[in-house]
Amino acid sequence: MSRLRAALPLLLLVIAGIALFSSGLMDRLHPEQLVQHQDQLRSEIDIAPWLSRITYIGLLTLAMSTGIPGTVIIIMAGGFAFGAVEGTLYSSIGLTLGTLILFLASRYAFGAGSKHPPKLVDKLHHGFERHPVAYTMFLRFVPVAPFGLVTVALAWLRCPLWLFMGASWLGGTVSLIFETSIGAGLGEALAQSHGHFGPELLMQRGVWMPLTAIAVLALLPLLVERFTSRRHKATPAAKPSHPPG
Repeated sequence: MSRLRAALPLLLLVIAGIALFSSGLMDRLHPEQLVQHQDQLRSEIDIAPWLSRITYIGLLTLAMSTGIPGTVIIIMAGGFAFGAVEGTLYSSIGLTLGTLILFLASRYAFGAGSKHPPKLVDKLHHGFERHPVAYTMFLRFVPVAPFGLVTVALAWLRCPLWLFMGASWLGGTVSLIFETSIGAGLGEALAQSHGHFGPELLMQRGVWMPLTAIAVLALLPLLVERFTSRRHKATPAAKPSHPPG
């Protein structure tokens, strides 16, 4: 019973994530849908500016706290609706609150952990034990795994709350800048093309520059792995010294 009680907050988040993902809301936030209803969207934001912003922050907080895939669609919609600067600010608040809720729920559910952690956590365990600060920052800045999955893994590893919050805010905001910029740039490009999706959209500066930055971030783990492997190969193994006979 105590284990079920501890896991209850995390189970409720999972149920909420399934309900949110199955509701079809993500489809309504697709850029093409936003362009088709942009007049109505702008009108609603003008009528209730604070309510629309609080609603957006609440939606992203819920999505991040459940760890569902496709949160980038919400972030891009924020850039489309509020612009790159405002969208990044509101998304940063939602991301920070959502990851904090998921982290605390996971930490409460896992307790002190178990002797048999999941495969992902087991892979991260040694690096985290040796360099907890640097490793946590690396996991947040470099997309080695989905954001929510890394949050759960860090909770299992008993990452200090101050370190988790700082790394999540810094690393998450860096990605948000590019993702929100894509939404803002894509919205402008789609408005000019009357909602038509085509290869020419990728040639828009507001689209291809953030996409390039995200691609570079995605390639960082591979580059780091190759650099470290070459460094190990270049370092000659130390030969054991034998006392003179």
